[in-house]
Amino acid sequence: MGSKWRKAKLALGLNTCLYIPKTLEDSPATAAASTVAGGRFSDAVSLSPTTPNRNSDCHVDMPTTPTPSSSGLRMPKHHTSKSSKNTCAICLMSMKPGQGHAIFTAECSHSFHFNCITSNVKHGNQICPVCRAKWKEIPFQSPLTDISQPRSRNGQVHWPQHDAWMTVVRQIPPARLDTNRNISNFFQTVEPSVFDDDEVVDHRPMGSQKNSSTDVTNHHSMGAIEVKTWPEISAVTKSASHSNFAVLVHLKAPRAVGLLNQSGMPVTGQNSRAPVDLVTVLDVSGSMAGTKLALLKRAMGFVIQNLGPADRLSVIAFSSTARRLFPLRRMSDTGKQEALQAVNSLSSNGGTNIAEALKKSAKIMTDRKWKNPVSSIILLSDGQDTYTINSPSVAATQTNYRSLLPACMQRNAASSGLHIPVHAFGFGADHDAVSMHSISETSGGTFSFIEAENVIQDAFAQCIGGLLSVVVQELCVEVESVHPVLRLNSIKAGSYNASLASDNRSGNIEVGDLYADEERDFLVMLDIPDDSSSNDMMTLVKVKCTYKDPTQSDNLDLVTLDHIGDVKIERPDTIGQLIVSMEVDKQRNRLQSAEAMAEARSAAENGDLAAAVSVLERCRKKLSETVSAKAGDRLCLALDAELKEMQERMANRRVYETSGRAYVLSGLSSHSWQRATARGDSTDSTSLIQAYQTPSMIDMVSRSQTMYLGSPAPRPPLRPLRSFPARQQPRN
Repeated sequence: MGSKWRKAKLALGLNTCLYIPKTLEDSPATAAASTVAGGRFSDAVSLSPTTPNRNSDCHVDMPTTPTPSSSGLRMPKHHTSKSSKNTCAICLMSMKPGQGHAIFTAECSHSFHFNCITSNVKHGNQICPVCRAKWKEIPFQSPLTDISQPRSRNGQVHWPQHDAWMTVVRQIPPARLDTNRNISNFFQTVEPSVFDDDEVVDHRPMGSQKNSSTDVTNHHSMGAIEVKTWPEISAVTKSASHSNFAVLVHLKAPRAVGLLNQSGMPVTGQNSRAPVDLVTVLDVSGSMAGTKLALLKRAMGFVIQNLGPADRLSVIAFSSTARRLFPLRRMSDTGKQEALQAVNSLSSNGGTNIAEALKKSAKIMTDRKWKNPVSSIILLSDGQDTYTINSPSVAATQTNYRSLLPACMQRNAASSGLHIPVHAFGFGADHDAVSMHSISETSGGTFSFIEAENVIQDAFAQCIGGLLSVVVQELCVEVESVHPVLRLNSIKAGSYNASLASDNRSGNIEVGDLYADEERDFLVMLDIPDDSSSNDMMTLVKVKCTYKDPTQSDNLDLVTLDHIGDVKIERPDTIGQLIVSMEVDKQRNRLQSAEAMAEARSAAENGDLAAAVSVLERCRKKLSETVSAKAGDRLCLALDAELKEMQERMANRRVYETSGRAYVLSGLSSHSWQRATARGDSTDSTSLIQAYQTPSMIDMVSRSQTMYLGSPAPRPPLRPLRSFPARQQPRN
């Protein structure tokens, strides 16, 4: 038990001296049984409300102390003595009359502290923790109970002062109970039929939202999107034709330049960006028990801590069914404290019903009265949907995967669709990577693979680092051929919707949202005919962009960029040695690598791992022969390393099933959207691959790794293992 506790402590980043909390069930005869199967420990252990002996080393024995279980501790059958009847089965504290605590006796005759059982019941647990009898009558606690101070379930035992989870709670000023605010149904057992109880958004202009701790005096505009173009080669002779001639369209979002205080220092956070409506959909099935749930709670604590007062959060917990813990609430000081307490109350049991959870998250977004400029959903699961995906047929299963996501949230839905991305996180080796990837791909989100448990917070940090820095919305890129003989062949846009006009003279790409400093690259393929009558210069295409700026108080007007500049090439009679554009060559390599990954994955799913490895090997060889690779381009080196990693994860069927499939799908998601995902093993440092990471993401991940919810000891720094370097600036 001691070694497992120390491992859990290291996984949580807690380097302070801790001890193993004993419960009333711990005895020499039952010590081995106290460890959950598979080496897991109770998800309540990491939040154990006890006080360590600071004079001791990292492992000491303490007097018997109650350890509340997040799922309601079930007493063993042999505990039938009179003393057990005087002990609350949830917190394991005494229930003697006259100790200042109300006692509730259920219809099955078992008794509990009133505070303990109401905390257990208000989140849907209506089964006796002792005999498992289903209750018809349940206790209800008045909403006027003081929630400003965190405390244990029986109100007696206090949280340890050094506990990292409670560091977050202590950093939030004590909540002042607002009697005018309707919070009576904050923890609802019976949900309303319509989720229109969301808290009103902050309609003040973002420049006027004062920071509670900083005097804001200046606001800088962020500027427009940067658009640059490159032709594949600079010249084509008049007598020659060129099929599939590539023109690169490069986009870069504005910087996240915010507010300055009186000292001229930038103020980060809510005041300098568009506020977010975020729904987190969390798997609390039985397989999440122990370390997984404890780490999930801490990761959610980090998310809550980094949301601003104008951001709104709602949390859905799901197992066999799904329930909304609370409606969309602003993350003010009070909102954060309520959200932390709700997340801390989560318990694990039951199966995995992803479809119902996503249906409920869609309902929150469709029923809300108010809307923040940015909306997103985060989904985390460590298992497979056991209620919707039940067909053995591969074709039928692919169809069923789409049925997990409500039709209104699918990208190809009617114009009335939500168009809200679901960023899916597959947790561990047992999750259904195909379904999670399908959910994210269909909704316009990303899929991340969390292979190691202790990486979950970093993965969440990277995701919200992007969501909290959206500076462009509804971006659409239009490309139009200028020369009358030119036609567009295709547009290489990955997972983005790209279409060509019926006459192939123009096309457009629906890009959508961009995070601050985020970049996108698209290849427009043309057929250039021979034209002896042409001038010495030929204008190929012109590019136009339209988008909305969500950081403005009134973002209804489109911003239009139509003076970007035309793409031209020379048409001489003769030319010398052709110079290939390095920028175009790098993007060709990226697209070809992504195509090889998809082809290899298809072969692997058909059972031919040898063919899958060969596909990747051919791609690596082809990459090595390109102009950019020979020039030592770091992007090409990183692509080669990624392809090699995928080869290793296809070494045999067992490796592919446990990690290879999820790793490849996460890579495909990252490249198809040109957006950062988390994936891989964390045995060396971290599983976060830095491809497409923005400065905001890097900052948030660094905050997660160094602060780790206020723990004084920093975690290992991010090492750029198999990472993509920062993109080089285009040449003007």
